[in-house]
Amino acid sequence: MVSEWVPSRSSTRAWVTYDLANTILFLGVVGFGFPNWMSDNGLPDSALSAVDVVVGVIVVFAAPWVGSRTDHLGRRLPTLLATTVLAVTATMFLGSGPLWVSFVALGVGLIGLNVGSAVYDAMLPDVSTPATRGRVSGVGVGVGYLGSFIGLGIGVLIRDVLGLGYAPLFMALGGAFLVFSIPTFLFVRERPRPPTHGPPPGLSQSIGFLVASWRRASGYPHLVRFLGSRFLYTDALNTLLAGFLALYAQNELGLSEASVKGVLLVAIAAAIPGGLAAGRLIERFGPLRVLQAALLVAMIGIGLAVLAGVADQPELVWAVGPFGGAAIAATWSADRVLMARLSPPRHFGEFYGLYTTVGRFATILGPFAWALVADILRLGRKAAMSVLIGFVLAGLIGLRRVEDREAVWAQEDLA
Repeated sequence: MVSEWVPSRSSTRAWVTYDLANTILFLGVVGFGFPNWMSDNGLPDSALSAVDVVVGVIVVFAAPWVGSRTDHLGRRLPTLLATTVLAVTATMFLGSGPLWVSFVALGVGLIGLNVGSAVYDAMLPDVSTPATRGRVSGVGVGVGYLGSFIGLGIGVLIRDVLGLGYAPLFMALGGAFLVFSIPTFLFVRERPRPPTHGPPPGLSQSIGFLVASWRRASGYPHLVRFLGSRFLYTDALNTLLAGFLALYAQNELGLSEASVKGVLLVAIAAAIPGGLAAGRLIERFGPLRVLQAALLVAMIGIGLAVLAGVADQPELVWAVGPFGGAAIAATWSADRVLMARLSPPRHFGEFYGLYTTVGRFATILGPFAWALVADILRLGRKAAMSVLIGFVLAGLIGLRRVEDREAVWAQEDLA
């Protein structure tokens, strides 16, 4: 039975280090380095939106297919290794050659990063028990945000201290991601799962498989309601983390690059205890209530960012850091635990692919909505930020129809 699996401490700790490695690359490249590179090259916000849209479309089909293959093969680590190598290799090409090379490399790297995250999140039951799942997820997020400090530290060393360009910065961030991911591949032990008989689903079947996955998921109504709500709130949060918050702070509030780094450091400092505290709160109150509280705090943080622009009080953005950092850390801690609670063990990899698909599909709509409001309708970035508040609110309303309890699975739902 799944509940009898007890992971070793070394396996759990090694899994957590991948959260740290992943965050180094995501925040260092997507959240800060690449938006600055774009600004220095005079590129519009819509250029980043275009990359996010293309990546989102690909991940929508790739993540469930890859997740199902890991279910079929009975192992996830080999696939995680492949996506990690893909992300690292692509990062090495950022900031060098013609501009289009960097955009293609960013897209390829994001595909590896996001598909890998689906595989990684699906391993949560391998490194925890139902009683410790909230704590392990929270520790992963909290420790993961230490990677943000490392990513920013690499940025300061490469660009400010050594005076090197963006290409060496991106290469260093990719190397750090690789180094800190190594313990995961050496020490994580997966639950024994027999492989499924027959050939795994092929890439040519990915479109039909995506439709079939949603049909299978429709048999679990609370899971579908959660995924619908997740689409809405991740629409807002992933848009901010995809570089648009940095663009807003620099171009709308007039903050210097150093000030943006300072705001990010404050947010990261709040995110670490936020993730750790969320893990304990999840065990006490359940992942759904913690997720709802975190999203309320996130709305307050985004609202403060809008107010800073409307009132021409850029110093207010310093209050956004603690709110936003703690709220986003608690959100990621709680929603992957809630996903584990709502997913049948037999389809963990496949449904975590849908979980990632929802996040990436939201990243199609979010940047598109930002570009539509800010650039096409010319309403500005403050209006675009206000739209994101509406997405979070709609997600909160949808979560009211989700039930938060440990399910008793039928025999056919067990791995």
